[in-house]
Amino acid sequence: MNVAGAMTTGRREGGCACGAVRYRLTSEPLFVHCCHCLSCQRQTGSAFVINLLIERDRVDVTGEPVTVDVARDNGGTQKIYRCPDCQTALYSEYTYPHIWFVRGGTLDEPRGVHPDVHIFTRSKVEWVTLPEGVPAVEVFYDLDELWPRESLQRIGR
Repeated sequence: MNVAGAMTTGRREGGCACGAVRYRLTSEPLFVHCCHCLSCQRQTGSAFVINLLIERDRVDVTGEPVTVDVARDNGGTQKIYRCPDCQTALYSEYTYPHIWFVRGGTLDEPRGVHPDVHIFTRSKVEWVTLPEGVPAVEVFYDLDELWPRESLQRIGR
């Protein structure tokens, strides 16, 4: 497994649908999730979401996204950063505000992203077939077990 979800080399940039908010990742992400939880399904209106986990200080943002607190199934909230004009959800903050979950679908070239793991597969829709060779867990996983050593070092583990 490669660091950064087997991403191709080159710049990773993205933004909202109208172009008012743009971002650039200044390094490879720590890890890439494909999340099948009910919250992600509801928030995206889709079967799953691809999130690139990366340190907040490794994302350069132009424009002024707005923050929306959204309820999570566990009773907590998450912050979703959206374009104030077109309302595209660009990235989220969960438990650790220094780690952003950048929405893979907002990349200019999302086809270069491949998940390192599929999570919350207990609520995966039946018609989605998971690829062989990619870890899949019913809920969540142990970071020390799946994350690359370089990514663990970046977050001080």
